[in-house]
Amino acid sequence: MYRTHLRLRHKAPTACAAAIALLTAGGCAKASAGAHVSGCRDDDHWSVQQQAAWLRSEAAFHEPTDGGGSPYQDATVEIRAERMGDVRPLCEPVAVQVEFWTLTATARGTEMSSVMRYRMSADGSRTRTVGFPADLLAARDRACTGVLVAAYAGAPLTEDELPRGLPDPGTLRNADVRFGTERIGAYRLLPPPHPTRYGTARPTASPAPSRSVAWDIYHP
Repeated sequence: MYRTHLRLRHKAPTACAAAIALLTAGGCAKASAGAHVSGCRDDDHWSVQQQAAWLRSEAAFHEPTDGGGSPYQDATVEIRAERMGDVRPLCEPVAVQVEFWTLTATARGTEMSSVMRYRMSADGSRTRTVGFPADLLAARDRACTGVLVAAYAGAPLTEDELPRGLPDPGTLRNADVRFGTERIGAYRLLPPPHPTRYGTARPTASPAPSRSVAWDIYHP
């Protein structure tokens, strides 16, 4: 009995070490879904509204430095790294779309045309930068064309989620855009570069009928 007891005591540290190793290797995998031990921020069950709110705090728009007279080559959209509050990266990266449209005054009202859509995955760990597309350079030479830029979460916008009742390009600086979705994180409107030219070229027609939506989007 004495020898048997000695053998058990001798093997106990080895058994404990094996148990600790097992807990270390598999404990994280068996942790509850709401507990993340890797140091990331739990967003597994975020709604589209929560994703949009997070994106709103991280999106930044950098316009041409001279207020619109130069090409868009210096303008960018940034999805920035976390800077304040909970600065941990998201455990599940958010699918982010950055889309550019032209807004052109026509005899039928303001027409909206998509120029480029850029998709990325963002988790707040680093800054992602999107330059304005080169196709906007040609549009910028047209006196009655402005630009709408939006950063939103999830899949590309459907037709029903696009804004209605678009503002006149000459009033973009003080206008609001109402999207038919809560996925929009932030947007920015850029008016035509030459307001005086726009005043003489502006079509004399009634604006297109507008459709109201219930949600009023925030924009910086």
